[in-house]
Amino acid sequence: MQIPIETFRLDNGLLVTLSEDHTAPIVAVNLWYHVGSANERPGRTGFAHLFEHMLFQGSEHVGSNEHFELVSRAGGTLNGSTWLDRTNYFETVPANQLALALWLEADRMGALLPAMTQQKLDTQRDVVSNERRWSVDNQPYGTWWEKLPTLTYPESHPFHHSLIGSFDDLAAASLEDIAHFFTTYYTPDNAVLSIAGDFDPAEARQFVNSYFGVIPRGQGKPPLPDMSLPPVFGRQLREVVEDDVSLPRLYMAFRSPVFGSDAYYAASVCGAILGMRKASRLQRALVRERQVAVDAHAFTFDLPKGSDLLIVDVTARPGISSDQLEAEVAIEIDRIHKHGVTQSEVDGAVALIETDFVSSMQRASERADNLSKFATYCGDPALVNVQSAKYRAVTAAQVSAFAAERLGVNNRASLLYVPRLTNSLDSIETIDADPETVLA
Repeated sequence: MQIPIETFRLDNGLLVTLSEDHTAPIVAVNLWYHVGSANERPGRTGFAHLFEHMLFQGSEHVGSNEHFELVSRAGGTLNGSTWLDRTNYFETVPANQLALALWLEADRMGALLPAMTQQKLDTQRDVVSNERRWSVDNQPYGTWWEKLPTLTYPESHPFHHSLIGSFDDLAAASLEDIAHFFTTYYTPDNAVLSIAGDFDPAEARQFVNSYFGVIPRGQGKPPLPDMSLPPVFGRQLREVVEDDVSLPRLYMAFRSPVFGSDAYYAASVCGAILGMRKASRLQRALVRERQVAVDAHAFTFDLPKGSDLLIVDVTARPGISSDQLEAEVAIEIDRIHKHGVTQSEVDGAVALIETDFVSSMQRASERADNLSKFATYCGDPALVNVQSAKYRAVTAAQVSAFAAERLGVNNRASLLYVPRLTNSLDSIETIDADPETVLA
């Protein structure tokens, strides 16, 4: 599959990617800022996620929540998301509404601060705090996606702290803090704009130049600290969390090659063999054959810096203890670690991955997002056109070598959720942890 791609860069540094497709009369606008929780400083965590909310609260020429209203009235959809190392804002609109979507994104990139008030900050700070209570603290297993990075990355590493931030840090945030974070990271030279779907490229270029070209380049962002890590933890790590859950659940993580590297593809295929769809090893062995789990998955975080994580996620069947769950998962991990995989398994996993990827690229929104992803992480959006070839080139020997190197007991971090039996605090146990990876 080859999709058409044009790229150009404005004088202010904004990288623009265009992919024309007239299959359906819609167009997707996707803007990635290269900023996430990794860019936050101690004592001021949660800013990247807070800005996911703040950027929808109006800019100089757009009223509070008017961004949502204008796009919705035009027949479109929109949202935003935050991750460890990027923030994403996106709209999908009828083809004749491209100018609206671009103008809205440009206005908040270039003119957010004049509309920022203490009241808006206080309101969105409360919204984020409530979101944390609803989606993390009071959600079964909801703390996993902040506890697992804390367990697997050293305290000094930018990926260690919580993506959503702490209550104390959010409460301490001032308008000055917010303004400084915005002017540092939400600048055209730290962003990628992708447009995919039914549009005229010449007209799109005109809109982009007109709306975004006047926004000044940023003053530069501070570099991240050294994010390099050894390929393995060096010890087995384990944390047990008593939670208000009815079934034990195990998250087992392994340090893995970073997204976009040559070695990443073998790791991704290994994850698919372990836990992608019903034919995967974990689904077949634990869910259907031995019936110790109700569900099992494996996936990568797709992190492009320092070290990625390959994660296995298995939920016990009723009546299965947490000890048995851990032991059964370990059996399957040991099997692939010691004996590797077959070429038939690799071929099947690659077919699934390629099918999902090609299907996603047929949707304007997913195409735009992937263009932004490869442009931001790898510097080249055209890499979307070689993903199938890279996966097809993966061999059983490469996947087996990855499993032998990375799935041993010296590279396993287990986050185990168990039903709460008392009102005691979460129980934490770390086994032979290397000093750099002990929980703070």
